[in-house]
Amino acid sequence: MRKIVFLDVDGTLINYETKCPDSAKKAVEQALDNGHKVYICTGCSKAEIEQRDLPRLSGMIGGNGAYVEDDGVVVMHQGLSKEDVRHIVDWCNERHLGFYLEANSGMYCNDYMLEQGPATMVKYATGKGADITKAEATASGFVNSFIHLQGEDLYREDVNKISFILSSYQDHLDSKTEFPHLIANTWGGKGELALFGDLGPTGITKKHAIEVLLDYLHADKADTISFGDAKIDLSMFELCAFNVAMGNGGEEIKAAADYITDDVDADGLYNAFKYLKLID
Repeated sequence: MRKIVFLDVDGTLINYETKCPDSAKKAVEQALDNGHKVYICTGCSKAEIEQRDLPRLSGMIGGNGAYVEDDGVVVMHQGLSKEDVRHIVDWCNERHLGFYLEANSGMYCNDYMLEQGPATMVKYATGKGADITKAEATASGFVNSFIHLQGEDLYREDVNKISFILSSYQDHLDSKTEFPHLIANTWGGKGELALFGDLGPTGITKKHAIEVLLDYLHADKADTISFGDAKIDLSMFELCAFNVAMGNGGEEIKAAADYITDDVDADGLYNAFKYLKLID
């Protein structure tokens, strides 16, 4: 029976130094050769994914569900309105919060992101177990990948979602109050420690995007398998027939999983693909 596999990216397909283990690449390639479909299902937008050294894939779900692509065909793309982008940009700037706009064309940041981003991304990587030297290099590369804009140039019409640095958890709570019509999430450090908040269009989740893709493929959710490491992946688990948590994942995702594999850097993806008989 051919399966449709959905992989979170950070902490699942790649590690917290943004490296894809060779065993994970091998697992995905073999699964595709065996006739299965393998998609990434990530909070990242296409521009960020294109900077990663990933294996061949069937397609992608990006922006936590805002963008769906199958074999190069755009199936769905629903982003933030320009009015919402303007409101979020002004709100973050007033609070002196670093942020970046996640679009398929690129990642666009404000002045504060250049100042605050490197230290925050080092916290992210080291909190997940990365070596400090490698974490600093990864953080520098991540921030340097941004396109720096100022003023009204940040009021863009092509934004999938916006991530912003939390000066405290209160920023996330306040964002939910300020933008009640949008979806507010957090992501970041060790376990479920929140370092970033993000805001995206309402109704957009990984679960919804998978439903859209399955309808496009005329496929049955009984044939779906999902892999994740964090709370944001729980919506995938709600829909898919079998769900795998990474060994490095948080307690909530592990509690919801049908199977817990090894850490991302301990051949977790490869071992799970073998267990599920996706590969020989």
